[in-house]
Amino acid sequence: MRIRILGCSGGIGAGSRTSAMLVDDDVLLDAGTGVGDLSLVELRSIRHVFLTHAHLDHIAGLPMLVDCIFDENLDIPVTVYGRQETLQAIQDHLFNWVIWPDFAELPTSDSPVLRYHVCEPGSTVNIGHRDFHAVDVAHSVPSLGYTVQNSGGVFAVSGDTKTNQTLWPVLNACEDLRVLVIEVSFPNENEALAAQSGHYCPATMCEDLKQLEHDPEIWLTGMKPGEEDKILAEVLEAAPGKKIRMLSRGVVITV
Repeated sequence: MRIRILGCSGGIGAGSRTSAMLVDDDVLLDAGTGVGDLSLVELRSIRHVFLTHAHLDHIAGLPMLVDCIFDENLDIPVTVYGRQETLQAIQDHLFNWVIWPDFAELPTSDSPVLRYHVCEPGSTVNIGHRDFHAVDVAHSVPSLGYTVQNSGGVFAVSGDTKTNQTLWPVLNACEDLRVLVIEVSFPNENEALAAQSGHYCPATMCEDLKQLEHDPEIWLTGMKPGEEDKILAEVLEAAPGKKIRMLSRGVVITV
C-alpha cells in the first residue's frame, strides 16, 4: 500500500496544500486543495473518496475532481464515503446546483458519476486488498478518523480531533499499527483556541498519545502555516523517544 501526501497543511500559502492523501492510485483520504497537483491521468484513476468531515480544507478539491473525471461513458462512478452528516452537508451546500452542479444527478439520476456511501463509526469498507475502518473522533462537527489495513500492516489517520476517548482503543486493537498520521493544529500558546475549535495542540496531543500501546511512525499534520517549527519543537519536547516527524507535501509512505 502506497500513501502519497498531496496536502497536509492547516491552510494555504506558497507551497501549502490542505488535507489530501492518495492511497495507491484509486482512493483519496480527504480531498483538500492538494488534489489539484495531480495530473489528469492521476485524477481520472480515482474512484473512491473517504472524507473525515465536511470542513472546506478537507473537501475543497472534491467538486473540481468530480468535474474533471465526468464522462457520459464513465463505467465506474466516484463513490464518496463519510458520516451521514458529512454527506448531507456536501449535498446541501456544495453539490446543490448553486455552488456546483449536482453530479449525483448527472449524466442521469439512474447512472450518475457521483455516488454516496454512509460510513459511520465502526464501519469497514473493503476496496481491493485494503480495509478502510471508520473511527469516531471529537471535532467541532461530526468527524471520522480511519485505519487502513492490508497484508503489510495498518496505516491510521486521526482526522481533525481534540482530546478524545474513542480513537486510542481502536488504535490499540490494531495488531500491526505501522504508521499514525495525527493532527496538531496550534502551538501550546493557543491551547484554548485549539480546544474551542476541536483541535489538538502539542500538550493535549502528547497527553493522549500516552494511551497508545504501540510504537508506530508518527507523522504530524494539519499545522497552521507559519507555526510548523514551533509546534514540532513542542511535540518533540513533550514526547521524547517517539518516532515523530512533520508531514510534508510529496512524502510517500509505504505499508
